[in-house]
Amino acid sequence: MDKVLIVAVHPDDETLGCGGTLLRHKANGDEIHWMIATDVKESEGFTKELVARRDKEITQVSKMYDFNSVHKLGLSTMRVDEYSMSELIGPISKIISDIKPSILYLPFKGDVHSDHRKIFEAAYACTKSFRYPFIKKIYMVETLSETEFAPSTKEDSFIPNVFVDITDFMDKKLEIIKVFESEIAEHPFPRSIRNLKALATLRGATAGCEYAESFVLLKEIR
Repeated sequence: MDKVLIVAVHPDDETLGCGGTLLRHKANGDEIHWMIATDVKESEGFTKELVARRDKEITQVSKMYDFNSVHKLGLSTMRVDEYSMSELIGPISKIISDIKPSILYLPFKGDVHSDHRKIFEAAYACTKSFRYPFIKKIYMVETLSETEFAPSTKEDSFIPNVFVDITDFMDKKLEIIKVFESEIAEHPFPRSIRNLKALATLRGATAGCEYAESFVLLKEIR
């Protein structure tokens, strides 16, 4: 049995990036854990209704995945660049040390959203083998509306080298993403049901299956 931790910068990133893979992990008897980095807050101009709806969405999605644990860092959304690196690394390190995951899913380091880049940098700092010897695999995920808008240079391009067949879990992934109503819109908006299926179809064609999710493997220790 593996312990799996997905570091989601915003709620819905876990589903966009590796929802089918998380469901497959769970079906295989693995533990799955969810770290949510940012939150919406009334003190920062978000309405009471939106904050309540987001909390309800997180609760519902957690039940649909049957996460073994959910951890909220409570950082200000769209303002992660205002935190010092030490302010980010401390709480992330504590959660990783408490869970002791063997598999870690992180945002892609080249994502266009600064929140994603900062959380990747902080989380990856918490993967040194002499401090976190339980981590055996580290992947970066592909998040629609963030990863595909990274600069088109070889340093920043998402070039997947791991593919996971999620054919049996695609319907459930789409069911879960629909819970985040405000984050989904009609094509050509990047986070559309049509686009999610298109990306999974493309990755499936590479992997030789109906639907797949793709990742960049950063490290594997055997």
